[in-house]
Amino acid sequence: MKFCKILIVLVTALMMWAPVVRAGSVKVITIDGPIGAITLKHFERALKQAESDDAAALIVKLNTPGGVMETTLRITTAIMNSTVPVIVWVAPSGGRAASAGVYITYAAHVAAMASSTNIGSATPVSMGGEMDSAMVKKVVNDAVANLLGSAEKRGRNKTWIEQAVRQGASLPYYAAVDSNVVDFLAEDMDELLAKADGRVVETRDGSDTLHVAGATPEDVSKTFAEQVLEVLTNPNIIFILFSLGSLGLAIELYNPGAIFPGVVGAICIIVALFAMQTLPINYAGLALIILAIVLFLLEIKVTSYGMLTVGGIVSLFLGGLMLIDSPEPTLRISLSVIITVTLCVAAFLVFAVGHVIKSYRKQVTTGYEGLIGQIGKVAERIDREGMVYIAGALWKAVADEAIEKGAPVKIVSGQHQILKVEKLSDSKEG
Repeated sequence: MKFCKILIVLVTALMMWAPVVRAGSVKVITIDGPIGAITLKHFERALKQAESDDAAALIVKLNTPGGVMETTLRITTAIMNSTVPVIVWVAPSGGRAASAGVYITYAAHVAAMASSTNIGSATPVSMGGEMDSAMVKKVVNDAVANLLGSAEKRGRNKTWIEQAVRQGASLPYYAAVDSNVVDFLAEDMDELLAKADGRVVETRDGSDTLHVAGATPEDVSKTFAEQVLEVLTNPNIIFILFSLGSLGLAIELYNPGAIFPGVVGAICIIVALFAMQTLPINYAGLALIILAIVLFLLEIKVTSYGMLTVGGIVSLFLGGLMLIDSPEPTLRISLSVIITVTLCVAAFLVFAVGHVIKSYRKQVTTGYEGLIGQIGKVAERIDREGMVYIAGALWKAVADEAIEKGAPVKIVSGQHQILKVEKLSDSKEG
């Protein structure tokens, strides 16, 4: 009997303790900026860590202007198939869940917003040039179908989400709650956890009741490699890398054997091309930038007196303006960056081309080549061969006629350190 009482007490204690263990911690990931390949890597790592640590939930603190559709859909797919509940919190105040952010918010098991935030404008952006009307219709219909599936799964507003895709509709935080776009408002992490606590959600493993009130938030920060790659995938950095790459290759060809500029230039271009996978690229803009690089390199081989350089500079500027195909300013290259980089590249190339042109025009002044046309004096009688004194040095010389010692001569050519001279007549001497 006593043993049974002890067993009942232990079972009761375990039942009371189980929710506490479940609410021991929640993982937190912050997405602040455009959504790209690095965001996907960061999210997948955080979700895997939350699952392996048996966390009560994964909280996504979201503030984004949008991003690449393919990447976004991989994130939403991961959320839909997660065994850990995912809570998306649009924060801080002043933040937004625009475009790709809408997809992530609608896929979440629980969605919340802070005050002074907004959500919407989910119209897809093309990936590489303008789309014709038929393609636009297909892309938009696909986006609507995807979001309607998420809305059905999570019990969210279907009518508004179609407007967000087809018409670019947006909602402020208070209207989003009233319209059943998100579940509730939360100003800070404690309020978020308190309001999410007790909600029943559907994960891949079935129904799960959230026990997150009072849980300890644990940040899953970006790794050093992810931080570096995130910087490199910034549109402005991509343009700068491409420009530095073209300069590096140009310097290498201007000075063959320098090696370092060529290696750095090649690395910059390869990294820029990799980073472009994370952004909506307009291939016409990319083609113009590549054309600029080709024109810069041709200037070295073709004497155009700067015309190819001018064409390359114009091509680089236009390519920078067209490279990123997105209505979002944060996803485009800054005009000030385009102007600054173009002017720097132009200044360097003008200097380099000017130096090359000057070197073509400049007469050689070293070795026997620099002596051609100058006047010297025979130091040792020339009878087929002899010695002449010129420019402060003695040189072996040959001539077609015998020339006496002391006679003035003119240098007409040279070969193998031997000068060919001719005697100056009295009229020439005068």
